[in-house]
Amino acid sequence: MDFKGMARRYGTLVMFGHTVFSLSFAALSLLCASGGRPRFATLFWAGLAFLSARTGANALNRAVDAQIDGRNPRTAGRQIPRGEVTSGETLALSAVCFLLLIFSAGMLNPVCLLLSPLALLLMSGYSYTKRFTWLCHLVLGVTCACAPVGAWLAVTGRFALRPLLLGAANCLWTAGFDILYGTQDYEFDLAHGLYSIPVRFGLRRALQISAAFHLLALLALLAFGLLEARMGLLFWMGFAGIAALMALQHRMVTPKRRDKAQLASYNVSQLTSLLLLFCGVLDVYL
Repeated sequence: MDFKGMARRYGTLVMFGHTVFSLSFAALSLLCASGGRPRFATLFWAGLAFLSARTGANALNRAVDAQIDGRNPRTAGRQIPRGEVTSGETLALSAVCFLLLIFSAGMLNPVCLLLSPLALLLMSGYSYTKRFTWLCHLVLGVTCACAPVGAWLAVTGRFALRPLLLGAANCLWTAGFDILYGTQDYEFDLAHGLYSIPVRFGLRRALQISAAFHLLALLALLAFGLLEARMGLLFWMGFAGIAALMALQHRMVTPKRRDKAQLASYNVSQLTSLLLLFCGVLDVYL
Protein backbone atom coordinates (compact mmCIF):
# COMPACT_ATOMS: atom_id res chain seq x y z
CA MET A 1 0.00 0.00 0.00
CA ASP A 2 1.30 3.43 -0.96
CA PHE A 3 0.99 5.21 2.39
CA LYS A 4 2.91 8.23 1.16
CA GLY A 5 0.59 8.68 -1.80
CA MET A 6 -2.47 8.14 0.40
CA ALA A 7 -1.28 10.75 2.88
CA ARG A 8 -0.71 13.20 0.02
CA ARG A 9 -4.18 12.58 -1.43
CA TYR A 10 -5.96 12.99 1.89
CA GLY A 11 -3.82 15.97 2.83
CA THR A 12 -4.87 17.67 -0.39
CA LEU A 13 -8.47 16.55 0.09
CA VAL A 14 -8.83 18.31 3.46
CA MET A 15 -6.60 21.24 2.44
CA PHE A 16 -4.21 20.52 5.32
CA GLY A 17 -2.05 23.52 4.38
CA HIS A 18 -4.97 25.79 5.29
CA THR A 19 -4.84 24.66 8.93
CA VAL A 20 -2.82 27.79 9.63
CA PHE A 21 -5.90 29.99 9.09
CA SER A 22 -7.19 29.35 12.62
CA LEU A 23 -4.05 27.84 14.14
CA SER A 24 -2.45 31.24 14.77
CA PHE A 25 -5.50 32.53 16.65
CA ALA A 26 -5.85 29.30 18.64
CA ALA A 27 -2.15 29.15 19.55
CA LEU A 28 -2.06 32.80 20.62
CA SER A 29 -5.19 32.32 22.73
CA LEU A 30 -3.85 29.20 24.43
CA LEU A 31 -0.48 30.76 25.22
CA CYS A 32 -2.02 33.96 26.60
CA ALA A 33 -4.44 31.96 28.74
CA SER A 34 -1.60 29.88 30.18
CA GLY A 35 0.91 32.71 30.56
CA GLY A 36 3.13 31.01 28.00
CA ARG A 37 3.41 27.86 30.11
CA PRO A 38 0.67 25.43 29.09
CA ARG A 39 0.65 22.01 30.69
CA PHE A 40 1.82 19.33 28.27
CA ALA A 41 -1.45 17.42 28.62
CA THR A 42 -3.46 20.57 27.82
CA LEU A 43 -1.27 21.34 24.82
CA PHE A 44 -1.56 17.78 23.54
CA TRP A 45 -5.33 17.39 23.89
CA ALA A 46 -6.09 20.91 22.68
CA GLY A 47 -3.85 20.35 19.65
CA LEU A 48 -5.51 17.02 18.89
CA ALA A 49 -8.97 18.56 19.26
CA PHE A 50 -8.03 21.40 16.90
CA LEU A 51 -6.55 19.15 14.21
CA SER A 52 -9.41 16.65 14.47
CA ALA A 53 -12.05 19.36 14.21
CA ARG A 54 -10.45 21.06 11.25
CA THR A 55 -9.72 17.84 9.35
CA GLY A 56 -13.17 16.39 10.01
CA ALA A 57 -14.95 19.58 8.97
CA ASN A 58 -13.06 19.86 5.70
CA ALA A 59 -13.50 16.18 4.89
CA LEU A 60 -17.25 16.48 5.46
CA ASN A 61 -17.37 19.61 3.30
CA ARG A 62 -15.67 17.78 0.44
CA ALA A 63 -18.10 14.86 0.68
CA VAL A 64 -21.21 17.06 0.92
CA ASP A 65 -20.09 19.24 -2.01
CA ALA A 66 -18.82 16.39 -4.23
CA GLN A 67 -21.63 16.66 -6.79
CA ILE A 68 -21.45 20.46 -6.94
CA ASP A 69 -17.65 20.28 -7.28
CA GLY A 70 -18.02 17.81 -10.14
CA ARG A 71 -20.22 20.25 -12.09
CA ASN A 72 -18.00 23.28 -11.49
CA PRO A 73 -15.09 23.46 -13.98
CA ARG A 74 -12.92 25.12 -11.32
CA THR A 75 -13.35 22.28 -8.81
CA ALA A 76 -13.96 19.27 -11.06
CA GLY A 77 -10.35 18.19 -10.57
CA ARG A 78 -10.74 17.63 -6.83
CA GLN A 79 -10.15 14.13 -5.45
CA ILE A 80 -13.76 12.92 -5.09
CA PRO A 81 -15.02 14.08 -8.54
CA ARG A 82 -11.91 12.51 -10.11
CA GLY A 83 -12.50 9.23 -8.29
CA GLU A 84 -9.23 9.26 -6.35
CA VAL A 85 -11.13 9.13 -3.05
CA THR A 86 -14.72 8.02 -2.48
CA SER A 87 -17.36 9.95 -0.59
CA GLY A 88 -17.71 7.00 1.78
CA GLU A 89 -14.02 7.07 2.67
CA THR A 90 -14.20 10.81 3.21
CA LEU A 91 -17.24 10.54 5.46
CA ALA A 92 -15.52 7.78 7.46
CA LEU A 93 -12.49 10.05 7.94
CA SER A 94 -14.78 12.84 9.09
CA ALA A 95 -16.56 10.58 11.60
CA VAL A 96 -13.26 9.38 13.10
CA CYS A 97 -12.04 12.97 13.41
CA PHE A 98 -15.24 14.10 15.13
CA LEU A 99 -15.03 11.22 17.61
CA LEU A 100 -11.45 12.25 18.36
CA LEU A 101 -12.64 15.81 18.91
CA ILE A 102 -15.22 14.72 21.48
CA PHE A 103 -12.72 12.47 23.26
CA SER A 104 -10.09 15.22 23.33
CA ALA A 105 -12.62 17.72 24.66
CA GLY A 106 -13.50 15.30 27.43
CA MET A 107 -9.83 14.94 28.34
CA LEU A 108 -9.51 18.72 28.68
CA ASN A 109 -12.35 19.68 31.01
CA PRO A 110 -16.15 19.37 31.43
CA VAL A 111 -16.82 22.75 29.81
CA CYS A 112 -15.04 21.74 26.60
CA LEU A 113 -16.90 18.42 26.55
CA LEU A 114 -20.23 20.14 27.13
CA LEU A 115 -19.64 22.58 24.26
CA SER A 116 -18.25 20.03 21.78
CA PRO A 117 -21.71 19.23 20.31
CA LEU A 118 -22.13 22.92 19.45
CA ALA A 119 -18.80 22.87 17.63
CA LEU A 120 -19.86 19.71 15.78
CA LEU A 121 -23.16 21.33 14.80
CA LEU A 122 -21.37 24.34 13.32
CA MET A 123 -18.80 22.22 11.50
CA SER A 124 -21.43 19.86 10.12
CA GLY A 125 -23.96 22.54 9.24
CA TYR A 126 -21.63 24.91 7.40
CA SER A 127 -21.29 22.60 4.40
CA TYR A 128 -25.02 22.94 3.65
CA THR A 129 -25.41 26.69 4.12
CA LYS A 130 -24.56 27.71 0.56
CA ARG A 131 -27.73 25.89 -0.45
CA PHE A 132 -30.06 28.22 1.46
CA THR A 133 -28.35 31.38 2.80
CA TRP A 134 -25.90 34.03 1.68
CA LEU A 135 -24.69 34.17 5.28
CA CYS A 136 -22.60 31.05 4.58
CA HIS A 137 -19.37 33.10 4.80
CA LEU A 138 -20.20 34.25 8.32
CA VAL A 139 -21.18 30.72 9.38
CA LEU A 140 -17.72 29.61 8.25
CA GLY A 141 -16.22 32.49 10.21
CA VAL A 142 -18.12 31.59 13.38
CA THR A 143 -16.99 27.98 12.99
CA CYS A 144 -13.36 29.09 12.74
CA ALA A 145 -13.84 31.37 15.75
CA CYS A 146 -14.40 28.26 17.88
CA ALA A 147 -10.63 27.65 17.70
CA PRO A 148 -9.36 30.62 19.78
CA VAL A 149 -12.33 30.51 22.14
CA GLY A 150 -11.95 26.76 22.58
CA ALA A 151 -8.21 27.08 23.18
CA TRP A 152 -8.83 29.54 26.01
CA LEU A 153 -11.49 27.26 27.52
CA ALA A 154 -9.07 24.34 27.28
CA VAL A 155 -6.72 26.15 29.66
CA THR A 156 -9.09 28.02 31.97
CA GLY A 157 -12.50 26.40 31.60
CA ARG A 158 -14.01 29.91 31.62
CA PHE A 159 -15.10 32.46 29.02
CA ALA A 160 -13.36 35.84 28.90
CA LEU A 161 -13.38 38.95 26.72
CA ARG A 162 -9.93 38.50 25.17
CA PRO A 163 -10.57 35.13 23.49
CA LEU A 164 -13.94 36.41 22.31
CA LEU A 165 -12.15 39.32 20.63
CA LEU A 166 -9.71 36.89 19.03
CA GLY A 167 -12.68 34.81 17.93
CA ALA A 168 -14.37 37.87 16.44
CA ALA A 169 -11.19 38.77 14.56
CA ASN A 170 -10.85 35.19 13.28
CA CYS A 171 -14.53 35.12 12.26
CA LEU A 172 -14.57 38.42 10.37
CA TRP A 173 -11.18 37.89 8.76
CA THR A 174 -12.20 34.42 7.51
CA ALA A 175 -15.59 35.62 6.25
CA GLY A 176 -13.87 38.49 4.46
CA PHE A 177 -11.40 36.39 2.52
CA ASP A 178 -14.03 33.71 1.87
CA ILE A 179 -16.07 36.34 0.04
CA LEU A 180 -12.99 37.11 -2.07
CA TYR A 181 -12.65 33.40 -2.78
CA GLY A 182 -16.34 33.16 -3.65
CA THR A 183 -16.07 35.76 -6.42
CA GLN A 184 -14.43 33.06 -8.57
CA ASP A 185 -17.69 31.09 -8.64
CA TYR A 186 -20.08 34.02 -9.07
CA GLU A 187 -21.42 32.92 -12.48
CA PHE A 188 -21.57 29.23 -11.52
CA ASP A 189 -23.35 29.89 -8.22
CA LEU A 190 -25.82 32.22 -9.92
CA ALA A 191 -26.61 29.63 -12.60
CA HIS A 192 -27.02 26.75 -10.14
CA GLY A 193 -29.08 28.49 -7.47
CA LEU A 194 -26.35 28.57 -4.83
CA TYR A 195 -26.17 31.32 -2.23
CA SER A 196 -23.31 33.67 -1.44
CA ILE A 197 -22.74 37.33 -0.70
CA PRO A 198 -21.46 37.94 -4.28
CA VAL A 199 -24.65 36.36 -5.67
CA ARG A 200 -26.93 38.24 -3.26
CA PHE A 201 -25.35 41.69 -3.52
CA GLY A 202 -23.31 41.62 -6.73
CA LEU A 203 -19.55 41.63 -7.11
CA ARG A 204 -18.85 45.27 -6.35
CA ARG A 205 -20.95 45.38 -3.18
CA ALA A 206 -19.60 41.99 -2.10
CA LEU A 207 -16.03 43.28 -2.27
CA GLN A 208 -17.07 46.28 -0.19
CA ILE A 209 -18.61 43.96 2.41
CA SER A 210 -15.43 41.90 2.44
CA ALA A 211 -13.36 45.03 3.07
CA ALA A 212 -15.75 46.06 5.88
CA PHE A 213 -15.38 42.64 7.51
CA HIS A 214 -11.60 42.96 7.37
CA LEU A 215 -11.73 46.42 8.90
CA LEU A 216 -13.86 45.09 11.75
CA ALA A 217 -11.44 42.17 12.16
CA LEU A 218 -8.59 44.64 12.57
CA LEU A 219 -10.58 46.55 15.20
CA ALA A 220 -11.22 43.33 17.14
CA LEU A 221 -7.53 42.44 16.93
CA LEU A 222 -6.65 45.98 18.03
CA ALA A 223 -8.90 45.64 21.09
CA PHE A 224 -7.32 42.30 21.95
CA GLY A 225 -3.83 43.80 21.75
CA LEU A 226 -4.80 46.67 24.01
CA LEU A 227 -6.34 44.36 26.63
CA GLU A 228 -3.68 41.63 26.59
CA ALA A 229 -0.71 42.79 28.66
CA ARG A 230 1.65 40.31 27.00
CA MET A 231 1.27 41.96 23.62
CA GLY A 232 3.99 44.51 22.93
CA LEU A 233 6.06 45.95 20.09
CA LEU A 234 6.31 42.74 18.06
CA PHE A 235 2.54 42.24 18.12
CA TRP A 236 1.95 45.79 16.92
CA MET A 237 4.52 45.37 14.16
CA GLY A 238 2.66 42.24 13.13
CA PHE A 239 -0.63 44.12 13.35
CA ALA A 240 0.68 46.74 10.91
CA GLY A 241 1.84 43.99 8.56
CA ILE A 242 -1.54 42.27 8.76
CA ALA A 243 -3.33 45.51 7.86
CA ALA A 244 -1.00 45.94 4.87
CA LEU A 245 -1.64 42.36 3.69
CA MET A 246 -5.40 42.88 3.95
CA ALA A 247 -5.11 46.04 1.89
CA LEU A 248 -3.10 44.06 -0.68
CA GLN A 249 -5.83 41.44 -0.91
CA HIS A 250 -8.39 44.05 -1.83
CA ARG A 251 -6.16 45.57 -4.49
CA MET A 252 -5.71 42.16 -6.10
CA VAL A 253 -9.43 41.47 -6.66
CA THR A 254 -11.90 43.75 -8.45
CA PRO A 255 -15.25 43.04 -10.14
CA LYS A 256 -13.49 42.98 -13.52
CA ARG A 257 -10.31 41.23 -12.37
CA ARG A 258 -10.91 38.06 -10.42
CA ASP A 259 -8.13 35.87 -11.79
CA LYS A 260 -6.08 36.40 -8.61
CA ALA A 261 -8.94 35.70 -6.20
CA GLN A 262 -7.50 32.39 -5.01
CA LEU A 263 -4.04 33.88 -4.58
CA ALA A 264 -5.49 36.82 -2.64
CA SER A 265 -7.87 34.82 -0.46
CA TYR A 266 -5.70 31.80 0.37
CA ASN A 267 -2.01 32.52 -0.18
CA VAL A 268 -2.04 36.06 1.19
CA SER A 269 -4.22 34.93 4.10
CA GLN A 270 -1.70 32.21 4.93
CA LEU A 271 0.98 34.90 5.20
CA THR A 272 -1.36 36.98 7.37
CA SER A 273 -1.93 34.11 9.76
CA LEU A 274 1.76 33.20 9.94
CA LEU A 275 2.62 36.81 10.70
CA LEU A 276 0.14 36.85 13.60
CA LEU A 277 1.49 33.54 14.87
CA PHE A 278 5.13 34.63 14.68
CA CYS A 279 4.74 38.10 16.20
CA GLY A 280 2.11 37.16 18.76
CA VAL A 281 3.89 34.07 20.08
CA LEU A 282 7.24 35.88 20.28
CA ASP A 283 5.63 38.66 22.32
CA VAL A 284 4.34 36.08 24.81
CA TYR A 285 7.88 34.94 25.55
CA LEU A 286 9.96 38.11 25.07
